[in-house]
Amino acid sequence: MRKKIVAGNWKMNTTVSEAVELAKGLVASLNEVPEDVKLVVAPPFTNLVPVSDVISGTSIALSSQNCADQEKGAYTGEVSAKMVKSVGCSYVILGHSERREYYGETSEKLVKKIKLALGEGLSPIFCIGEKLQERQDNIHFDVIAAQIKEVLFELSAEEMAQVVVAYEPVWAIGTGVTATSEQAQEIHAYVRGILAEKFGELAQEISILYGGSCKPSNAKELFACPDIDGGLIGGAALKASDFIAIAQSY
Repeated sequence: MRKKIVAGNWKMNTTVSEAVELAKGLVASLNEVPEDVKLVVAPPFTNLVPVSDVISGTSIALSSQNCADQEKGAYTGEVSAKMVKSVGCSYVILGHSERREYYGETSEKLVKKIKLALGEGLSPIFCIGEKLQERQDNIHFDVIAAQIKEVLFELSAEEMAQVVVAYEPVWAIGTGVTATSEQAQEIHAYVRGILAEKFGELAQEISILYGGSCKPSNAKELFACPDIDGGLIGGAALKASDFIAIAQSY
């Protein structure tokens, strides 16, 4: 059975006090979430410790939104995989479209990050996805195949077993536009097929999340698709009731 995961990417939102209140709201409603659904929250770096304190002892897992491509050293402003592991993280989001677009993250850099994260026992949530122009040009399958092969194909099967993949149609992030369930399922099945080229039957065990404007109103339809194993949630993760409602969609 693949893990059902609902992960909240808080992005550059919440002060410490706001993050604590949001985390408390999730903990208070945790009994409403199906037992087989794993909740993951990814606050900003500054809020990892206080959120970790709130969710300690619960089934909610903590994730970092990123980590450095170096182990340690003179890299001002960077945060290493070892550092985020030390504050209680068990996951780390890597390769998000915003990191690729705004900060020039390359596949070469992402290979380094994912290897360092795995070395610390973190489970990477590795993001892939196409831009609007790439979909309109009908090259979205090629783009996604390249993103997978240039990074994930550098891993062993043992390493890949620890990775979660998140498909995020870049054209649907923060726009309110969502891929139809048919579009999302088509891509998720394609991703699983590409993974099978390298990892065989293991591809059937890897959780693939949908990450494009998933909200309470469309989560149930998306999660009903056979190759969609949950969601990487953005805006709807900033309100406890919405995030819980998405998890309840299972």
